[in-house]
Order: sequence, then structure tokens, then C-alpha cells
Amino acid sequence: MKFLDQAKIYLRSGDGGDGCVGFRREKYVEFGGPDGGDGGRGGNVIAETADGLNTLIDFRYRQHFKAERGINGSGGNRAGATGKDAVLRVPPGTQIYEEDNETLIADLTDENSRVVLCRGGDGGRGNARFKTSTNQAPRRADPGFPGEEYYVWLRLKLIADVGLVGLPNAGKSTFLSVVSRARPKIADYPFTTLFPNLGVVTIDETSFVIADIPGLIEGAHEGTGLGTRFLGHVERCGALLHLIDGTEEDVVTSWHTVRKELVAYGHGLDEKDEIVALNKIDAMSDDEIAEKQQALKDAGAVNIIQLSGVARTGIDDVLRRLRPFVDANRRGDIEEEEEAWSP
Repeated sequence: MKFLDQAKIYLRSGDGGDGCVGFRREKYVEFGGPDGGDGGRGGNVIAETADGLNTLIDFRYRQHFKAERGINGSGGNRAGATGKDAVLRVPPGTQIYEEDNETLIADLTDENSRVVLCRGGDGGRGNARFKTSTNQAPRRADPGFPGEEYYVWLRLKLIADVGLVGLPNAGKSTFLSVVSRARPKIADYPFTTLFPNLGVVTIDETSFVIADIPGLIEGAHEGTGLGTRFLGHVERCGALLHLIDGTEEDVVTSWHTVRKELVAYGHGLDEKDEIVALNKIDAMSDDEIAEKQQALKDAGAVNIIQLSGVARTGIDDVLRRLRPFVDANRRGDIEEEEEAWSP
């Protein structure tokens, strides 16, 4: 399945049905009177989350969504039927923006989130509505009200508990393939990962989701490399696992480069809890490991841990170090939901 995390689509709700001008015509009924029914309401355009989706690829092939028009009223005081709604099924974590791609309309983070984006037009009134004591045979009926229409942007931010960040070839994809059943592309050249990957990790009877995003390089916030477009997928994470290639000569510069890009991106990424993992220790001597770990500590890095994705060294340790941050983030989400639903 191809990955798509942004799409622009056109929405239009249904127009209301027209009211009817009708009169009762029946044998032996001398004064039947008006009996024109109201028009039906137009259908709404609704967005709802759906389990099993993690991409917006469906919106590449269909960009126009229109709800049905309400049915016109008819004689016999019969109101028209309501138009059928148009329902957009999106993955959890989808944000919906106005056409300017800046004004947020809705943030569908829960599994059963549902929001009405365009409301259908009201149906017109039939002439039976206008009958009065002084106007017993009105010939007036209202047309249906028009629906709403506009363009919106869909932007997906994957819901994960931990985000993997680091320079290209830091070993993020290898780490994800080792700790989960995810099978990201792994190769010995930069930017092997071109789109985010998710993996479910289990440690000590606890499961959480790790998101691997394409590597960052200096100037990513200005569009260098793959830019910072995919950093949005780790905005919802409870913690960041920052992998550093221990075989690099200057690990401090590597750490600073990614940290600067997180600060430049904003949205609180630089304030998230971070574990710094010195990776590829299987290709290093003990003296090199100690020297580079101390250099990172002197530079201000905290929560430093050693691991090797290839040799599977330190894997359980780093997952256990991540677990408290994940639990704290989940407790915070539950508290926010309780506050939102409290009277």
C-alpha cells in the first residue's frame, strides 16, 4: 500500500428539496384545501475515523465528495426524503484544514471520531404551511436552501507512542525491524526510508507503537533533503528515541544537527522527553564507546544508552527506558479526555 499523508479534496452537501404547491382533489370533498408537503433536507458531508487505515491514499483517486439532494415535497402532505450523506472514511490521527491549509477544522484522534464538515440545505416549505384563516388556498411554496461547498485539506499525523529520529543511516529502520514485525527498507545509502513506518513493540506484557520517519539533515527545516514534512508524524508521540551512529567521528555534531531541526520545526518537538541511543556499538571498541558517550554527556545530552540493532544488544534496555514515558503520555491523554467530558 502506498503512503500518502496529505490530500486536498472538494466537498459539497446536498441542496434541500423544494416545497410543493398542491391541493386536495377528492370526490365528495368540497373544500379539500392545500396539501403540498415540505422538501427533504439535503445530505451532509461527514468525516469519520475507520480502523485499519493508516494512509490517505484513497483520496488520491477520488477528490470530489457530494451528498445527495433532498427530495421535493409532493401532494397529500407528503414531505420529501432526506438526501443520503456522503461519508469520508479517514485513518485516526487525521487533521482537517480549511483551504488555506492553516485553519484547523477538526482533529480526529479517537477511533470513533465523527464530524460534520458540510451541512445539507433545509428543505423548502410546501403551501400547506402557508394556510391561514384569511388565505385558505395559498399558492406559495419555498425552494430548498442550497448546501455548503468548499475545499479542505486532509493531513495525517500518525498516532504513535514513540518517535524515531536521527540522521540518515543512523540505523532507525534496522532498529524498527528488530523490535517489531515491521519490514522497512534497509540499505547502506542515505534516505532509504522515504515515508514513515509503524511498528508495534511488546515488552514486559506492554505494547506500544514506534514510528520511524525519514532521516533529518542540516537545513531540513528549509527543505533540504526530504525536509521536515514527516516530523508531523511524531508530534503526538510521548517520547523521542534519538539514534546516533556511533561509528561517526563527531557524534556531538550529529546530535546537535537533529536537535536544531527539531527546534526549528517547533510544535513542541524539542520539549519532548528524549532518549539518546548510541547505535552500532558492535562496530566500536569499549574505549570508543566510553569516549563518545562522555562527549554526548558533556554536550548536554541526557538519558544516553548504548545499543546495536544488528547485534541486538541493549534492545530490551532501551524499550524498558521508553515504557515510563509512554505510560505517562497515555495517562495524560486519559485525563484530558475525562476533563473534556466532565460537566
